[in-house]
Amino acid sequence: MPHKNPRNDRNNSDTNSMLDSALESQRQSSRWLKNVSAFGVTSVLSAGILIGCGQMSGAENSANSSAKSGSQNSGVTSSRDMLPSDMLKQMQALPQLTKGLGANGAAVIDPNKPTLVKFWASWCPLCLGTLEETESWRTDPKFADLNVVTVASPGHLNEKADGEFSTWYEGVQADYPQLPVLVDASGELINKLGVQVYPSWAILDKNGNLVHLVKGNMTAEQAYALAENAGNDFAELKSGNMKPAATQALDKNSKIETIKQKGDVYYNAQGKPINTRSIYLAGGCFWGIEAYMERVDGVVDAVSGYANGDADKVDPSYEQVMRGSGHAETVKVTYDADKTDLDTILKYYFRVIDPTSLNKQGNDRGVQYRSGIYYTDSKDKAVIDAAVKEQQGKYKQKIVVENEALDNFYVAEMYHQDYLAKNPNGYCHVDLSLADDKPAGTARTKLAPVNTVAETLNPKRYAAGDKNALKNTLTKEQYNITQNAGTERAFSHEYDDLFAPGLYVDVVSGEPLFLSTDKYDSQCGWPSFTKPIDMQVITQHDDMAFNMARTEIRSRVADSHLGHVFPDGPKDRGGLRYCINGGSLQFIPVDVMPQSGYAPLVKLVKS
Repeated sequence: MPHKNPRNDRNNSDTNSMLDSALESQRQSSRWLKNVSAFGVTSVLSAGILIGCGQMSGAENSANSSAKSGSQNSGVTSSRDMLPSDMLKQMQALPQLTKGLGANGAAVIDPNKPTLVKFWASWCPLCLGTLEETESWRTDPKFADLNVVTVASPGHLNEKADGEFSTWYEGVQADYPQLPVLVDASGELINKLGVQVYPSWAILDKNGNLVHLVKGNMTAEQAYALAENAGNDFAELKSGNMKPAATQALDKNSKIETIKQKGDVYYNAQGKPINTRSIYLAGGCFWGIEAYMERVDGVVDAVSGYANGDADKVDPSYEQVMRGSGHAETVKVTYDADKTDLDTILKYYFRVIDPTSLNKQGNDRGVQYRSGIYYTDSKDKAVIDAAVKEQQGKYKQKIVVENEALDNFYVAEMYHQDYLAKNPNGYCHVDLSLADDKPAGTARTKLAPVNTVAETLNPKRYAAGDKNALKNTLTKEQYNITQNAGTERAFSHEYDDLFAPGLYVDVVSGEPLFLSTDKYDSQCGWPSFTKPIDMQVITQHDDMAFNMARTEIRSRVADSHLGHVFPDGPKDRGGLRYCINGGSLQFIPVDVMPQSGYAPLVKLVKS
């Protein structure tokens, strides 16, 4: 199917005819691409790049609210917040800061030329270190057919406020007298393009439409290749049928492992490599999942591809996937593990798919549109298992999301990458604006690093939070348990049979409460522990409700109701059973404890 056509239902006869047409078009384009220079713009831009500095800046799907009654979540069919359709006009209206170059973008953007846009921030060392190089491209005769401009977004992604940024740049601009600096105080461009790392680049054609988006630094070789092809309005790059050479494939059977190439590193504001992790998510058409995940706070990049298909179908084309290679349209999601975690990423994922729908999401039908979570680190499986079980509790129908190790992954053709940014009116079954709303239970304050167990247990590190505000950050069940002393149904929570290594913290404050090493299977239907991590993190209260004499357990800082303690625990481990509601806890897997602020407690889990 030609990439300019919307994806309505691609299983009907119209789709088949379009696919045949696309095949012929791609065969012709492929023959043409074989004749281009080996130094062509597509091959250069797809080479391994030095990814730039990265600094990260809840409405649930309404169908989930009725899931308990058995209703189907058919998927969102339209988005309230589509991507920009004409970046050129938007940039022409932006104010321009460098004295002598005009008051706005229109003064530095020739509408008869394609445009290269650098997104940067004042806190990014790599950005500042390459401003002079960017300025030199604008004045280089080889770039005569190409506009070169930069965009800063005050007040967004940790940038200075608007007035403060302008004042700061007044003292810097003398060093770059020919460098246009456009100011997008709304942050609309970086937000809708999913830019969460600096520097990043947008390549626009003469009409102001996005041709390609580069998340990270652009090398001089890449820039000169663009300049050479600017005269034909990036015809080669816009043909889009080639696959990126970098991060090409991961195939255990064929031993193809080029997902991580030398130089494929993201950097933070201090110029240090970001602690990135990846998960592979399938949820119907990958155009929508990719655009959605790129906007999730903490996600560094998202790349569309094909995963877990037939072993003998190595590096399949889109047509082969459509005709039954067994691959699922999948997005490789790379996230900053110091800013977010897998559990949060999965909460975002589940809010935009129907997990009970087999081989179907939105208008798309076929095995290639199945839903799945594919991991490369076995430690992630416990987190995924818990997330899937939590979702199952919301539906009467069986959840059919695949939960498997990644067997193979191949990056999709260039025209699929950032598809909705290039085609704002393209088909999307995902409401992209949901990425701007934090899911319930993910809004805890990031904890500062500590060095000792005592520092980790210090109550001053944790905050109880405003009770009314908790209604927006907790699920109804979490709120009822922690604030109203409610009790979840026996055997209903995924933590009941979770025994992966890690830490259990108060879902309200993040205060450490229990270790996995002290958890045991009491068969009572609730998560059970022989003791808390330290007696000081809990308080005990007499509970005479329901004509019973019990000892209630609450958390120290947030005063969250947790459960009760009984004297029928394992005799060889103290004889106590701390019977705790899973809804009052948040599980932190051992491998993500350090970046979550609990590093000193890792040794307690491992011991």
